[in-house]
Amino acid sequence: MGHRIRRAGNTGTTDPKDVTLYKKALATAASAVLTLSLIPAAHAAAAPDIQIVPGYSATMKEKDSKFMCPSHEVLIGRAHDGDENGWTTYWCGRIYIDNVQVTVSSNRYTQSQAEPWSAFESPESNAMIGRDHAGDENGWTSTHYALLTWLGTPVTLTTRRWTSRFRESKHESKAGTGEIMTGRRHLSDENGDTMYQYATVSF
Repeated sequence: MGHRIRRAGNTGTTDPKDVTLYKKALATAASAVLTLSLIPAAHAAAAPDIQIVPGYSATMKEKDSKFMCPSHEVLIGRAHDGDENGWTTYWCGRIYIDNVQVTVSSNRYTQSQAEPWSAFESPESNAMIGRDHAGDENGWTSTHYALLTWLGTPVTLTTRRWTSRFRESKHESKAGTGEIMTGRRHLSDENGDTMYQYATVSF
């Protein structure tokens, strides 16, 4: 005659109240895990608020001109009317990320080249901050640029784009929303074409 072995304390039946309590415990634990997993995702999805606020501007003769944006401002536009004796206008702007102004390094760099067939593009996280031009349409152009940082970290510049061609002797170009100037090309003399590169500020 065989014997059925039963574990101590196990009656072989389950109390319905225990099942209900177990299901509630599982639901509470699942809800807690879901909440914890959603918090970082929501935080990561919050994009920073980036604004470019118009700042200093100036108009001057192109020939033998020297222009530099004020501290912590960058170029956001340029216009020119006439030949080397005509007038050039520059527009600068201040960058804010979450209402904190972006810092423009005081360590400025310069690239000089002959104006005909000249081309400039700033390195990553750098923006144009000034420009000098010596002589006539065959003279030299010096482009000034500097590093951008926000709370000590280099700013990211994305979606760099070149504009269509403008006739140098009569044109105006400004950055779009959220953009700053990062490059310029010029073809031939004062009647040649000029293009600008703009980049979107990101972080």
